[in-house]
Amino acid sequence: MLLFIRINRLFPTVSLALPRHGALIRRSMASEKTTRFDFLVIGGGSGGLAGARRASELGAASAVIESDKLGGTCVNVGCVPKKVMWNAAVHAEYLHDHSDYGFDVGNVRFSWEALKAKRDAYVSHLNHIYRNNLDKAKVQTIQGHARFTDDPEPTVEVNGRKYTAPHILIATGGQPTVLSDADIPGGSLGITSDGFFELESLPKRTVIVGAGYIAVEMAGILSTLGSKTSLIIRQTGVLRNFDSFISTNCTKELTNSGVDLWKNSQVKSVCKTERGLEVTLVTKDPEKKNDEEKISTIQEVDCLLWAIGRQPNTSGLNIGGMGMDMDERGHIVVDEFQNTSRPGIYAVGDVCGKALLTPVAIAAGRKLAHRLFEGKKDSKLDYSSIPTVVFSHPPIGTVGLTEEEAIKSRGKENVKIYKTSFTPMYHAITSRKSQCIMKLVCEGKEEKVVGLHMQGLGCDEMLQGFAVAIKMGATKADFDKTVAIHPTSSEEFVTMR
Repeated sequence: MLLFIRINRLFPTVSLALPRHGALIRRSMASEKTTRFDFLVIGGGSGGLAGARRASELGAASAVIESDKLGGTCVNVGCVPKKVMWNAAVHAEYLHDHSDYGFDVGNVRFSWEALKAKRDAYVSHLNHIYRNNLDKAKVQTIQGHARFTDDPEPTVEVNGRKYTAPHILIATGGQPTVLSDADIPGGSLGITSDGFFELESLPKRTVIVGAGYIAVEMAGILSTLGSKTSLIIRQTGVLRNFDSFISTNCTKELTNSGVDLWKNSQVKSVCKTERGLEVTLVTKDPEKKNDEEKISTIQEVDCLLWAIGRQPNTSGLNIGGMGMDMDERGHIVVDEFQNTSRPGIYAVGDVCGKALLTPVAIAAGRKLAHRLFEGKKDSKLDYSSIPTVVFSHPPIGTVGLTEEEAIKSRGKENVKIYKTSFTPMYHAITSRKSQCIMKLVCEGKEEKVVGLHMQGLGCDEMLQGFAVAIKMGATKADFDKTVAIHPTSSEEFVTMR
């Protein structure tokens, strides 16, 4: 073996093959130094890392290409730092209740700077953990931007070097939609959720544009921590893709918590003044056809945050040159097994535009690895009944079909709804009040539970167990047969009539 390596150093055109777990990594001058792996992943986010590590565990020579920090959106500018900020906001909420529970806390000061320093240190720690985990799994990390070449065999180029594999996974995620001055005059003066995590201090006056979960979460965090916050929405409610029960209640809770909600409104222009940004809005109720547009301005704005959606990270990849199918928004089209239209190339996560959630990308990446490297031909992710939480104030938990979706698919006569609304016991003695609402969507004579929706204190931690039951096909009778845990909010789900 040593003799073979010495000969290879003398004659670099000879191919060197070193076995690892039965896999081969080859370098050859004759093929323009193309490095070959069994599994090549573009994107070091949740889905890509999970797929690469699992493939390596199954014996595949794997590599991950990443241009930025490991961990993707979730770890760096998403779920993780967002949850830290939400936790801080929950602390701020509890401060209002201390006197009701007998505590005299006096003057309490909040330091955004101290919180940001601890949060950033935690995220940096996670970055190192991800790198260590890749090294332990013997997954090679390649730093840089990947671009598909025009080689006959699917190949990517990173920093002038070429890499190929019989199986290439695209897991590049997404990014916030950015508005330019061409879209809205002064639009570039705003930031996105990425920029939120770069803020060095708590804005005194914030304007957030959007009605999705990111807008709702950001508005809740900033308002609760002390920023005077306005939320601009185009229609009359937030979270319009959620069950109407949740959408209506969340809209009400935002207003009750002090968020200044502008309905049927859009930003017309933004300009910079000596005292901050001036945001000009146009408001028009579509139901009142003869109603004139109303022009308003919000002045002295420290932070304008656009939360108007996300788009796939495919720029510079040369996806079009590979002949892969994409939808009208630029997402890569995949089948139920994560196959793209180009054989040997797959995609998981936000870049596909379906169920944009970290655990979804992780599960899809692992399922794909088992199919490719363990011979499990039917290994694929079931995208039905995926639980999700919105870290609003109070939090939202939802899994399965909305009432509207159930009626559309099964007919109103085959759908039965159970719901309740109450004040959680925690708020029985507090001057600050917040409701808890719960809803079960049941189908057919057996009343199979196909949807569960709730908003209230503790709903974020309540959902996972119920999601298991629904995934197993639980019926309303199964819920009824379960003895309640008292006193809790969750017991309401097994006592509904």
